[in-house]
Amino acid sequence: MNVESQKRHSIRGAFRFAWGYLLLAAMVLALSAANLMTGSAALSFPRIISALAGNGDAEAAAILFDLRFPRLLSALILGGALSVSGYLLQTFFRNPLAGPFVLGVSSGAKLFVAIMMILLLEKGIVLNSWGMIGAAFAGAMMSMAFVLLVSGVSGNSTILIISGVLIGYFCNAVTEIFLTFAKDSNIVNLHTWAQGSFSGVNWQNVIVMGIVTGGGMLACVLLSKPMGAWQMGEAYAVNLGVNVRALRIGLILLSSLLSACVTAFAGPVAFVGIAVPHLMRSLLRTSKPGMLLPACFLGGSAFCLLSDLIARNLFAPTELSISVVTSVLGAPVVIVMMIRRQGKFHRNG
Repeated sequence: MNVESQKRHSIRGAFRFAWGYLLLAAMVLALSAANLMTGSAALSFPRIISALAGNGDAEAAAILFDLRFPRLLSALILGGALSVSGYLLQTFFRNPLAGPFVLGVSSGAKLFVAIMMILLLEKGIVLNSWGMIGAAFAGAMMSMAFVLLVSGVSGNSTILIISGVLIGYFCNAVTEIFLTFAKDSNIVNLHTWAQGSFSGVNWQNVIVMGIVTGGGMLACVLLSKPMGAWQMGEAYAVNLGVNVRALRIGLILLSSLLSACVTAFAGPVAFVGIAVPHLMRSLLRTSKPGMLLPACFLGGSAFCLLSDLIARNLFAPTELSISVVTSVLGAPVVIVMMIRRQGKFHRNG
C-alpha cells in the first residue's frame, strides 16, 4: 500500500469512527428523551423542560426526579457496564461468545446477592448499595473461578461455554430454592429483581453504580494498550513488555466488578454482553480496545435504554422483565454472528 492509499484509508477510517460515535450519541439522546416522555403518565417535551427549569410543575418534577431519571441513568450506566464486561471477557478468552450471562458470572452474582438479602432481611437489616455490590462481586468471582478452572483444564472453547451455561443453571436453581423458602414479606421485590429490571433504583443507588462503573471504565482505558497487544497473541504481548499475568488478573477483576454492579442493582440481564461488542465491531470495523471500549459503553447504554422502553410500554400497564426484551433483541444478533463465523471458517478451510 503506497502513501496515498494509506492516507485515503486513514481518512475513511477517521470518518467511519466519527460517524459511528455520532450515531451512538444520537441514539442515546433520542432514547433518553423517549424514556423520559413515555410511561403510565405521559409527559410532553415542553412539560419536561418546564419541570427541569423549576417552573412549578410539581407533578412532572416528582415523576421525573423520583422515578424516571434514576431509572434512565441506571439503564444508561448499567447497560454500558455490562457491554464493556462482555468485551473484556471476549478479549480474555478470545471467544466472541463469552459474556457475563453465558459464562454464569451474572448468575453467581445473583445467587450471592439473593442469599445475603434474604438472610439479612430475616434479621431486619437492609443490605445497602455497597453491600449488594460486594455480595455480587463475591458471587461473580466464584463463577469466574469455576470457568477459569474448566478453561485451564480443557482449553476447549465449546467446553468453556457449556460449563458457563451449566454453572448459570446451577446458580439460578439454588437462587430459586432460597426464594421459595424465604418469607413472603422478604421477597416482594426480590422476584422482580431476580427476573431483571431497572425499576426500584434510587439516587443513592445511581451514585454508587456511577462511582463503581466510572472507576472500572477508567481502569479499562488504562489497560487498552496492553489489551491491544494481548489480542495479537501472548508471545507478542510479552515481547512488548506487557505483564501478561497482571493483565489477566485485571481483565478478570474488572469484568467481574462491572458485571457484579449490574446484577446487584438490575438483576441478571441477558445477551447485552455478547451482542453489543459484536455490533460495535461491525459498526466501527476495528478490534482496537481504545476505539471499542467507549463504543461498547455507548452501545450498551443505547441497547438497554431501548429494551427498557419496550419493557415498560409494549404491554402497559404490564411490564416485561428487562432480560426478556434483551434476549429477544440480542439472540438474533448472536445467531447471525455464529452463522457468519461458521461461513468464514468453511471459506478459510
